[in-house]
Amino acid sequence: MQSCEISSDSTDEPLSSDLRTHRQPRIVVIGAGLAGLAATKNLRKNGFTDVTVLEASDHIGGRVQSVQLGEATLELGATWIHGANGNPVYHLAEDNGLLEHTTDEERSVGRISLYTKNGVAHYQTNIGKRITKDLVEEFSDLYNEVYELTQEFFKNGTPVCAESQNSVGIFTRDLVRKRIMLYPDDSESTKKLKLSMLQQYLKVESCESSSPSMDEVSLSEFGEWTEIPGAHYVIPEGFMKVVELLAQDIPSRTICLSKPVRCIHWNYSAQHQKVIAKSSDTHQDNNHNDNNHSVQPCEDPLIRGHPIYVECEDEEWITADHVIITASLGVLKQNHKAMFTPSLPEDKVFAIEKLGISTTDKIFLEFEEPFWSPECNSIHFVWEDEAQLEQLAYPEELWYKKICRFDVLYPPERYGYILSGWICGQEALYMERCDDETVAETCTELLRRFTGNPDIPKPWRVLRSSWGSDPFIRGSYSFTRVGSSGGDCESLATPLPYANSTKAPDRGRPVG
Repeated sequence: MQSCEISSDSTDEPLSSDLRTHRQPRIVVIGAGLAGLAATKNLRKNGFTDVTVLEASDHIGGRVQSVQLGEATLELGATWIHGANGNPVYHLAEDNGLLEHTTDEERSVGRISLYTKNGVAHYQTNIGKRITKDLVEEFSDLYNEVYELTQEFFKNGTPVCAESQNSVGIFTRDLVRKRIMLYPDDSESTKKLKLSMLQQYLKVESCESSSPSMDEVSLSEFGEWTEIPGAHYVIPEGFMKVVELLAQDIPSRTICLSKPVRCIHWNYSAQHQKVIAKSSDTHQDNNHNDNNHSVQPCEDPLIRGHPIYVECEDEEWITADHVIITASLGVLKQNHKAMFTPSLPEDKVFAIEKLGISTTDKIFLEFEEPFWSPECNSIHFVWEDEAQLEQLAYPEELWYKKICRFDVLYPPERYGYILSGWICGQEALYMERCDDETVAETCTELLRRFTGNPDIPKPWRVLRSSWGSDPFIRGSYSFTRVGSSGGDCESLATPLPYANSTKAPDRGRPVG
């Protein structure tokens, strides 16, 4: 969200005189993740020096979190650079030598990323049997054919059939099931196995989309998501290196850590009496940095020449001409009613409510020795008793059934013997509530059951993410939920106040 500049021909507002004297606009960026840091870097590059970044947590990076575990760097958040051609993150990493030690095997070209493109995926059933490679490949071909069809509705404008309820999950499940039942040479047991594999594939897809279920993902909009051409790259030294590159030219005093925002009083010209009264009751004498952007208790920011108040949780009030908000959709869903005065326009509220965000978590298990074979690059869990299920949702005590797979981290010379598990949705939140010992024991029993190996030892170290319960994140990434569209993302990105709006009067030309 950004405020508007006063046009140069306006003479009845105090701000216009400041702009005619070429005063630097005061800009507040909320959030020091990749988006916030990139915005700040570009602002400074273009000559805007009066910029302040407010970060609620005690560190920069947002959903990038690289953790050192022995000699290895593990990623609790962003892991891959998806695509190279025209990808600014790739070019930043490549130009600064971050990919020099990325091995050829780590340059994955598959649609669903693995830590290595070498090796074989092991699909194991809950009775400890491995599904044959030929059957896995046969089913994978069928699934990928249907996946390609899910892309066509958006790309070709094909009408969505009513039976699908505009849901990727319902459409995919129904069509794959129909095709499985038409295979004349398959035995009933083989058909059941394929139906069970379908459920596992949909769990993986949910982790990829960060949705509780693919049933919630919009079929008509699914094809709008496209991959940047090129491979998926792992940064051996950690994705945090990209964050550090973005931040290196930003003065440290510009970024204020542990500075959560309570409310943005953005249409101040219409609300200033109310805000002045509020600030009189909450006067604090603390300044957030040397720029001294705080205001005194009864000062009117319009008199000072700034149309926005940013109210922080520590009672500091910061004036601004423009505010750029990079908070996650999860934070907006939780806080938007209290976070903006006046309330956001209806179209933005609808967009926040319609778009989806969920939690995708990783569970790292470190072992002293590998129990998996050298060619194994992943272990996938296929529950044969789920073949006919319509909903893949579980009670809290069965949260582990949503773990779709464990990937083998590669190469072992860098990582040692570590598996990375994936879980999403409400079940990920259940997992976050457990202690490390419970997670270690549960995952060990799961691996023993599916591999048929009762001698698998407990991992000697566990590391996991908790994006859903982080109050400053509240989810991993967003998806286009049934009923929403890419237009909702555009609506959120449109600057405020709107021109010619009765909700927020036009105060000039929006700054893009």
